[in-house]
Amino acid sequence: MHQHHGRLRTAGLLAFLFAMVLLVGAIVAYSTQEPIFLFVFAGVGLFSVAYSYWNSDKIAIRAMRAYPVSRDQAPALYQMVEELAQRAQQPVPRIFISPQPTPNAFATGRNPDKGVVCYTEGILNLLTPRELRAVTGHELMHIYNRDILISSVAAAVAGFLTTITQFFILFGGGRGRGNQNVVALVGGLLAIILMPLAAGLIRSAISRTREYDADADGAELSGDPLALASALDKLENGISRIPLQEDPKHDAHAHMMIANPFGPRAKQMFSTHPPMEDRIARLKDMARQS
Repeated sequence: MHQHHGRLRTAGLLAFLFAMVLLVGAIVAYSTQEPIFLFVFAGVGLFSVAYSYWNSDKIAIRAMRAYPVSRDQAPALYQMVEELAQRAQQPVPRIFISPQPTPNAFATGRNPDKGVVCYTEGILNLLTPRELRAVTGHELMHIYNRDILISSVAAAVAGFLTTITQFFILFGGGRGRGNQNVVALVGGLLAIILMPLAAGLIRSAISRTREYDADADGAELSGDPLALASALDKLENGISRIPLQEDPKHDAHAHMMIANPFGPRAKQMFSTHPPMEDRIARLKDMARQS
């Protein structure tokens, strides 16, 4: 595996997210004069992270209506996954297939021993075996790099920040006196405007960083960066034709997928995926260097 500067960036972004939680918590405690709320928030936040981490595979698989496949049902797919896992000297994940026609794939599972790789029927029909192998390398590296933990923490903390901000709106004002009310008002306005926006941007930045790293590590694992570049190009075009239907259950795990499942949304500010042209250019450059 490569040692990426992106991992240091991810750690810094997560630290900044937690610092934001502490800042908003301090504002709430100061304005309400109820320090107990900090402990309540902390407990709810830890529960959210733990629940998301332990159940990420079940939630995503259920949302995509995916079903497990056996070696007898998909011998070529199993052979490909096992070969790449052996090259990485890591456990072999379970394999699921989703009946979705939109071409995509994602990895989940709380650790390498509980890993899952899920392919949509759309991606199985679209890509060549060589391209599918490269995509599988990308997804395996999400598991082996423990990106599921990182994304679960980022999503939970971002959601927690929004919850704290909403709590402040409902209960944060009016309990203090004099200067305390001024601090509560100013802090509340800043929290309402900036915190959810900043949390969403940081969560998206973390996800984009992990995608770049999985591209590089996955291309190294498969030994075929050009095949991954070709697969990403096909996926972008395929998703543009058949995007995933937008609803809350799909929004919650869209960041797990190798390509933004909603097509044009990939270019939005809060996109959890880097620009596809940039990813493809990096992979082609990687191929030239090797």
